Amino acid sequence: MQRLNSLLDYIKRADKLLWLIMLSISAYSLLLLKTVPPSPSGRSYFTVQLIAIVVGYFGAILFTLIDYREISNYWYIVAGFCLFLIVYTQIFGQAVTSSGGINAKAWIKLPGGTFQPSELVKIGFIITFSKHLSELKERDLLKSFPQIMLLACHAMIPVGLVHLQGDDGTAVIFFCMFLAMAFGAGIQLRYFGAVFAALAVAFPIAWKYVLKDYQKDRFTIFRHPETEPLGRGMQQIQGRLSIGSGQIRGRGLFNSDTRVSKGLVPVQQSDFIFSVAGELLGFVGCMLIILLLLLLLFRTLRVARKSQDCLGNSICFGFFGMIAAQALFNLGMCLNLLPVMGVTLPFFSAGGSSAACLYLGFGLVQNVYMHRTNFDKVSLHR
Repeated sequence: MQRLNSLLDYIKRADKLLWLIMLSISAYSLLLLKTVPPSPSGRSYFTVQLIAIVVGYFGAILFTLIDYREISNYWYIVAGFCLFLIVYTQIFGQAVTSSGGINAKAWIKLPGGTFQPSELVKIGFIITFSKHLSELKERDLLKSFPQIMLLACHAMIPVGLVHLQGDDGTAVIFFCMFLAMAFGAGIQLRYFGAVFAALAVAFPIAWKYVLKDYQKDRFTIFRHPETEPLGRGMQQIQGRLSIGSGQIRGRGLFNSDTRVSKGLVPVQQSDFIFSVAGELLGFVGCMLIILLLLLLLFRTLRVARKSQDCLGNSICFGFFGMIAAQALFNLGMCLNLLPVMGVTLPFFSAGGSSAACLYLGFGLVQNVYMHRTNFDKVSLHR
């Protein structure tokens, strides 16, 4: 009886609409991956995703059992562990290379597969950067230029380390998370103007001295991929053809005579999962993905508005920035509006480490909602 009462109390305190949105996203993701042929090694993307979702939900529930303010008190442990993961990956990680010039050392081997530590580091960054922002907010230092510079240095640590791994797509996501969290905390707009001005000045320099040839190729080819239909432009051309072939209602799930079943779109289970929805479920299926992600984002902002402190607000904005940026860049590259940059569609793309860690982020947002009323019960340690 006591366990039943505890369960009922948990359900009562939880954001049930947020849970419903997440369960809908999970079911849709599994449905799409069930239609994708297995990997060359015979591994089912559906099975891997299902395991990741179960692990992710379990971790999310565990996260909700401890007040997020209590979790933030151990920010230094989180920061140290994240730094260890990135450095370990840089030294002992597994590199992914291709003839196109890609050389990203961003994975580590685990029994039965690989794990991408930067996905877990995103969650750690949400915790540590939120703690940093809340400390400055509490001391009324968010208008101090030296403190703003320290915030920027904090954010540039994961950005720089992930860049050194060769995973610039993830580095961009970290940067977007930094911007979203800083904006949500109330950093003055003139600092954002300075950041964008600096980026405009730095881009030509980065183009000449930082970007690799394959990265430059992605910028130059994405608007006219038809100029190299069998080379650099093939992935986006094939993805666009699959999306268009579905028309309004799609060609039907589990149809054996589809481009999906023949694997014509490279990496369709991950970076181009949107093309799977487009071909099999048409415009309706594509819009359903966008609608579910928008509902998740709007609900996250609502939880941020209801939070009682800067810490909870920043956690929600960190999750919002991560999901919004990944969705924007992924959909942009699938629709030929942005260059291919190796960013997955959150919650929908295949990838065990990415999926499981994203659900941990959802757990943090749910944590903020569930503990929004006991503000005075937890002391914050500096």
